[in-house]
Amino acid sequence: MATFKEFRNNVKPNWCPGCGDFSIQAAIQRAAANVGLEPEDVAVISGIGCSGRISGYIHAYGFHGIHGRALPIAQGVKLANRELTVIASGGDGDGFAIGMGHTVHAIRRNLNLTYIVMDNQIYGLTKGQTSPRSGEGFKTKSTPQGSIESTLSPLEIAMSAGATFVAQSFSSDLKGLTSLIEQGIQHDGFSLINVFSPCVTFNKINTYDWFKENIVKLEDFPEYDPANRMQAMNKIMETEGMLTGLIYQDKSRRSYENLIPGFKEQALAKQNAAITEEEFNQLVAEFK
Repeated sequence: MATFKEFRNNVKPNWCPGCGDFSIQAAIQRAAANVGLEPEDVAVISGIGCSGRISGYIHAYGFHGIHGRALPIAQGVKLANRELTVIASGGDGDGFAIGMGHTVHAIRRNLNLTYIVMDNQIYGLTKGQTSPRSGEGFKTKSTPQGSIESTLSPLEIAMSAGATFVAQSFSSDLKGLTSLIEQGIQHDGFSLINVFSPCVTFNKINTYDWFKENIVKLEDFPEYDPANRMQAMNKIMETEGMLTGLIYQDKSRRSYENLIPGFKEQALAKQNAAITEEEFNQLVAEFK
């Protein structure tokens, strides 16, 4: 069985020193090893942005996609080879701006994959502009007088879209984040894990200290039930989305793959692609 070290490669990350993405990378590697996966069992699909580089930093199958399109690619990979554990990742700009439409529809579709968003509430790779997750009044190069837009709440959107697994963590909490990724991988359906990942270079407001002062941990509420959808939504709104832990999980809903009529258990990549002349004629006849 692989150890987390076997999910390392020789590519050195070029994130800024102190970036929260380092911890997220480590948590993915540890989680994959902890649930018994081998590098050839995993595919990491990423978009554009600082976080998009992660697919090249993990020893597994990797695909660095285009801006906002990590989820369409990840869904295609999963449908082609359902035996793979597919992990999609991207930043808050990638997933909640240009890619928001894909995010919502992937959530409601409920394919069996895990989506990890590195939420630093700013555009880091393009040198510090306001993102959909930036707060009102947030001053950046694109909003020098402060943002006049309200902050997007991905957790509320995910719940409204019919998510079956919603979690949130903080990159400093390596143990807690690793556990949530493990649970996300093992969940039969779409798992959204939003991770507060401070940008130490361009975001001087939402710092490590700021998050430590403002985060509300669900573990401090022993009566909290992540199977209770109404309670989950209420807690998200009560804390203004600043809670961490397993927020909601619905184990009753079947994943997309298991609902497709005639979808074979064997991975498409391992199926014999050849069809008989009779099967071909039947297929053509359906379109006449």
